[in-house]
Amino acid sequence: MQLEYVAKALKELGHPTRLSIYKLTVKAGHQGVPVGDIQQQLNIPSSTLSHHISNLSSAGLLSQRREGRTLFCIAQYENLQQVIDFLQDECCLDEYCLSESK
Repeated sequence: MQLEYVAKALKELGHPTRLSIYKLTVKAGHQGVPVGDIQQQLNIPSSTLSHHISNLSSAGLLSQRREGRTLFCIAQYENLQQVIDFLQDECCLDEYCLSESK
């Protein structure tokens, strides 16, 4: 996974409103959560919500699905897992350096 992709994903999740939106979509599971429900739970204007959803989508963290007149946001768990894996990939590899210097 490229550093730029991970940095963008973490940047988008670093905003409190976007993190709240993402947590709601993760909680909803693979079926997703209607955009109207997100708006109601977070009490934010639709234009603001749309902007934040767009940012999360462009970072590959959310996708959207339309069913009739309802638009659902779905967490892209695989992409989040790739970000987590990237961060943990080299976990503790340099630990021997710490133990040797003591």
